[in-house]
Amino acid sequence: MNNKEKHFLGVDVGGTHLKIGLVDREGAMLDFQKEDTSPFRDHSDGFGKCFIDLMEKYLMKYPQVEKVGIGLPGMISKDRSTPLEIPAIPDLNNFKLKEGLTKKYPNHEFFLENDAAAAAIGEFYYGKGDIAENFLFITMGTGIGSALVLEGQVFKGSRGNAMEMGHMLSRGNAGLETLIGRNGILRIMENLIAAYPEKAKELVGKDLGTHLLVDTAKAGNEVSLMVFKEVADIISEAIVSTIRILDVTDVYFGGGISAGLEFMMPTIEYNTRKYLTPYYVKDLKLKKATLENNAGTLGAAALCFMGSGL
Repeated sequence: MNNKEKHFLGVDVGGTHLKIGLVDREGAMLDFQKEDTSPFRDHSDGFGKCFIDLMEKYLMKYPQVEKVGIGLPGMISKDRSTPLEIPAIPDLNNFKLKEGLTKKYPNHEFFLENDAAAAAIGEFYYGKGDIAENFLFITMGTGIGSALVLEGQVFKGSRGNAMEMGHMLSRGNAGLETLIGRNGILRIMENLIAAYPEKAKELVGKDLGTHLLVDTAKAGNEVSLMVFKEVADIISEAIVSTIRILDVTDVYFGGGISAGLEFMMPTIEYNTRKYLTPYYVKDLKLKKATLENNAGTLGAAALCFMGSGL
């Protein structure tokens, strides 16, 4: 097998950065680059055109690559050609991205997918250990993303964008992403510090962030542990409803906040077993995804040979 048959480019598109990886079919990250896209936002050509032009740099850098997978943070047309609603990059909404890429680089193939779905596919193909054929994948980071993998394929729904758990209504009719996306978690953290300054200790007066939250929870900070308990209560309610609807037995957690999963899991385990009947509980497996920070890039690369982007 030559390099052209086994090397793929995975591009994980975020609000401010691209993560770009050269990946082989076995899931080894052969090279990794990060690009700042903040200049694209104010560029007269627009984000989409700047993105297309940037790809030339990497297609020249990796001449053995013929196929490129791209994970996008939002909704995409069912034929996986056009971003529809990309909240972090609204300039991409309804931009003919695949058409523009194919026109400029006719000797390459491009595969687009929602970023959470791409990460789920990455876990399916490259995950360590015994990966289920069917599973619910939840990514907890800046936002809340999710995907359902059914027999190795992303479940897309009737129009292509099923499984947006982050927009499920939860407490006070707020969306799950609003409540426990990054900003929501920091609001919870801020409120609990104000309510329990004597328990917050080293958190008082600090610039709050999720790395600080995880690190202080590992050190046993009471308020940090209370934050994770609150987040776990909220996410577990959504998981119970989703399991009831999908009848899925395996749930994997990815994203940056999953670094604190050990502090959430007791509550998630307790609530799911409390609110689900024995039918659902007896085969239920809840666990952390294995690809961690590389999930988006590896998953985007996996799109090149699994066919979900076609």
